[in-house]
Amino acid sequence: MFHYYMFNKPFGCVTARRDDRYPVVMDWFRELGNDDLSPVGRLDRETEGLLIITDDGMWNRQMTRPEFKKEKRYEFTVMGDLNEEKLEKLKNGVLLRGSDQLTAPCEITVKGRSTLGEALPALHPEIQDKSRHNPMDRPVTYGTITITEGRNRQIRRMMKEVRCVVLQLKRISMGDIVLDEALEPGRWKEIEVIK
Repeated sequence: MFHYYMFNKPFGCVTARRDDRYPVVMDWFRELGNDDLSPVGRLDRETEGLLIITDDGMWNRQMTRPEFKKEKRYEFTVMGDLNEEKLEKLKNGVLLRGSDQLTAPCEITVKGRSTLGEALPALHPEIQDKSRHNPMDRPVTYGTITITEGRNRQIRRMMKEVRCVVLQLKRISMGDIVLDEALEPGRWKEIEVIK
């Protein structure tokens, strides 16, 4: 019988089995004593939110392989003005540095706008430190983005192509699995999945 765990990945840990510098997501699951467990896809060190951990290799592949086109939805905060022109460019696909293929079309919605000075207190302390050298009146845009690929640091690289910098990124759903809002960062729970 396979196991599936919903994990609210905190900022600062990496999606790996071992790392010399940072805590790894699998540290939270060592107590289970199941060496077959693996993360479903990856979230970079600064990205928070939904990560599924399972020992079901076939299901893992179906959730992560591009040909299955599983939707992954994120909440984002970016420094920069995501105007209509930039939104259209992102929706239709952008050419990432080092790639010869456009990103697949995505859904993106702007939920709000402010300035760096207003947004700064809500950001992780490490991001606050990295961002303090910028003018506090720099525009900040909040929103959601849904992608069907999983290229390395894809959303960060997409935003960079339209001259925006990701300040905060949180995955809130993957396929039909939605992050439980009551699940604190660094906590997990076993779930059932529909195949």
